[in-house]
Amino acid sequence: MLEQFIFVGVLMLVALLLGIVMIGMPWLFRPKRPNPRKSEPYECGLQPHGESWVQFKAQYYVFALVFLVFDVEALFLLPWALVYNAMPFYAVLEGVLFILLLAAALVYAWRKGALEWM
Repeated sequence: MLEQFIFVGVLMLVALLLGIVMIGMPWLFRPKRPNPRKSEPYECGLQPHGESWVQFKAQYYVFALVFLVFDVEALFLLPWALVYNAMPFYAVLEGVLFILLLAAALVYAWRKGALEWM
């Protein structure tokens, strides 16, 4: 029994060392030619202008979160829709309840103005 744990420990040690070597080798052998041009931020081939720290409106993040919620909703509803005919009645009711909760969340986000793109 102890030999199996030793084997797993050696395997974990080899995996850890392999990961360290794989990360360390490019860092060790990379070309080291610093250049002020290389340290400039790249903006699609255009000369950068303005400050690099720009404040974004929090509304963009809220919009992305609302999108993510309804994207996950579609992910959960797909298996439910595929086995709809084979489900018992209570499972159909649970699915309808899930859809109603998400519809209520959509109405709430709509009324709060989270879906307005300005």
